[in-house]
Amino acid sequence: MSVEHPETRAGDGGAGAWTRLLAGLGLNRPELRAWAMYDWANSAMVCTIITAVFPIYYSKVACAGLDPKVASGRLAVSTTIGMVLIAIASPILGAYADHTARKKRLLGVFLAVGLTSVAAMYFIQTGDWLLASILFVIANIGANGSFVFYDALLPHIASRDEIDRVSTAGYALGYVGGGLLLALNLAWIQKPEWFGLPSGENLTAAQATLPARLAFVSVAVWWFVFSIPLFRRVPEPSLGADADRWADLHPVRATMLRLRETGRDVRRCKQGFLMLLGFLVYNDGIGTIFRMATVYGAELGIDANSMIASILIVQFVGIPCSFAFGALAGKLGVKASIMLGLVVYTLICVVGYFMKTDRDFLILAVLVGTVQGGTQALSRSLFASLIPRSKSGEFFGFFAVVEKFAGIFGPLVFAVVNVLSGSSRGAILAVIGFFVVGGALLALVDVEEGQRQALAEDLEALTPEAVATSPGS
Repeated sequence: MSVEHPETRAGDGGAGAWTRLLAGLGLNRPELRAWAMYDWANSAMVCTIITAVFPIYYSKVACAGLDPKVASGRLAVSTTIGMVLIAIASPILGAYADHTARKKRLLGVFLAVGLTSVAAMYFIQTGDWLLASILFVIANIGANGSFVFYDALLPHIASRDEIDRVSTAGYALGYVGGGLLLALNLAWIQKPEWFGLPSGENLTAAQATLPARLAFVSVAVWWFVFSIPLFRRVPEPSLGADADRWADLHPVRATMLRLRETGRDVRRCKQGFLMLLGFLVYNDGIGTIFRMATVYGAELGIDANSMIASILIVQFVGIPCSFAFGALAGKLGVKASIMLGLVVYTLICVVGYFMKTDRDFLILAVLVGTVQGGTQALSRSLFASLIPRSKSGEFFGFFAVVEKFAGIFGPLVFAVVNVLSGSSRGAILAVIGFFVVGGALLALVDVEEGQRQALAEDLEALTPEAVATSPGS
């Protein structure tokens, strides 16, 4: 016989309605809400530093006097260096975190590295392209390094029935947090006089750049403050029962042995491995659209203000749509929901081919906002459900490698087709191939079989105490 929780009774007022809403969104426990808030925190860095404000500041201020193509090239090189370094280190760091039960501590280390480098961007002045490049590399390492351990915490706090909704809720909160701070940053950059900042003519270089430099500091503060709930509420996962096998070894040696073993496990975990391959391909297509959209829009003569507005549109359209994808996964299944997202991305490529006006670009932004967060969030949760929790750090280390290197081939194909056809219109159609091939690989994944195998390994690896307290055990 089931017992009705007092908060769910009719007539319980606003508290009960709030409880039911949180349960429907997948955020009904404090640790789940605290975990999702880290998406809110770090998305400010992604929006303001990676996507919108810093790239323009880098080109116009840090690289002042240089050819715009040179500035773009240097920013691309800085991005690549940061991504490659963290991609190489991720599996090793993940294995070390699993061996030492230090996921939260390592997340904190990379968080500190990331927000310190972002705050230091305040000191970038005209012509300081080298300082800007170094800080951008370090900021990317800090952010992406923290994501490895953040994602690895997910299967430890959410049951298999909750994991899709929790993951999509995190992305949705990320859209809210990143979008709110970006809107505020753009407001004081465009209208500094509203905020008591220097404005008008005859400003010194330092005064003219102050609003943008304060935006960088605001990102560091935002990132730090809204990360606090995770460290207070999310418990550090305990070591698995197999920890005794490595107890007598030096942590570095144990880490390398675990990493080698996990490399074999990833290949042996057929469903998770297929998921990784499919994700590598279709996420490359997603990343290509994300990275090349403004370049493509500029080539077609789309107004810069329209492109900035489109960034905000993606953020705020993504909020309800990410939650909607979590609910959709509960009805259609997570794999079918991801497939639906890939179909919409194919439509985006077709619309992009025929795009001519600012309005067309804004329509594309709406379409991207409907599927971007949901597709990537469900990819994260699907992978988390196909791996053993006892090795979540190591497996998500490999996931991070795939995620980082997924941005290589799409832009390359885009560039080659662009050169051969003489236009980016053909290149945008070529991206459809990534969604077709990635979707075909995803279709081969037997989700139920993969989850059964992962659960069997969980039962072998968890200690009796962890079994008793594990979500969904």
